Amino acid sequence: MNPNQGQNQNQQGQQMPQNMVNKNHGGHELFDAHEVIASLINMLDQYQMYAQHIQDPELQSIQQRQHAFVTQMYNTIVQSFSTGQDPAQETQQYKMQQSNEVVYGIKPGQPKKPNQSVNELADKGLSAYMLGQTKSLATLLSMTALEMTNPVLRRVVADSVPNFIEMSYEIFLYQNKHGYYQVPQLQQQDMNQMLQSYTTAPQGNMPH
Repeated sequence: MNPNQGQNQNQQGQQMPQNMVNKNHGGHELFDAHEVIASLINMLDQYQMYAQHIQDPELQSIQQRQHAFVTQMYNTIVQSFSTGQDPAQETQQYKMQQSNEVVYGIKPGQPKKPNQSVNELADKGLSAYMLGQTKSLATLLSMTALEMTNPVLRRVVADSVPNFIEMSYEIFLYQNKHGYYQVPQLQQQDMNQMLQSYTTAPQGNMPH
C-alpha cells in the first residue's frame, strides 16, 4: 500500500480528489466561479443555436471565432478553478476583425416587435442576442474578479474581461455598420458645451 494514500482518503476509505485536499478557494468565490462557468457554458450553447439561423457569412465568421475563443477561455478558467494553479494554457487576447469606424445618426425604420415564431429569427436579432451575452459576461467577470481570493483564478478571470469587451465592441460595430444599432448624437453646440465642461487639476509630486 502506498504510504501516502491515506492522506487522500476520507473516513469511509474513499479516494478524495487532490483539489479537495488543498482548500485554496473561499466560499463566496466558489459560488461566483460556478456562476461564471455556468454562464460561459450558456453562451457557448446559445452560440451553437444561433449558428443554425445566421445567414450573413460575416456574422457567421464572428460567431465561429468567438465561440472557439470562449471555448478555450472556458477550459482555462475550469483548469485554474479546479486546481488553483496556473492553467496549461495562458489566457489569450481576442482580436476583432471589424473596422472601428462608427456610423452616427438615426434613420427611420419599422417599429420593433417580438418575433411570432422561430422562423422570423434574422441576423439583426441574432447579433443583438450575441451582444447581450458578451456584455453580460464582461460585467459578471468584472464583479467576480473583485471577490476572488485565489490569486491565479483572480488573474485568469480579470484577464478575460478585456476579451469580452472586445467581443462586444466587435458585435456592436457589425450591427452599427448594417444599421441594426444606430447611434444618435447631440447637436454640435450641445456636444461642444459638454466636452468643455471639465478642466485638468494641478498635479503635485507623487508620494514615494
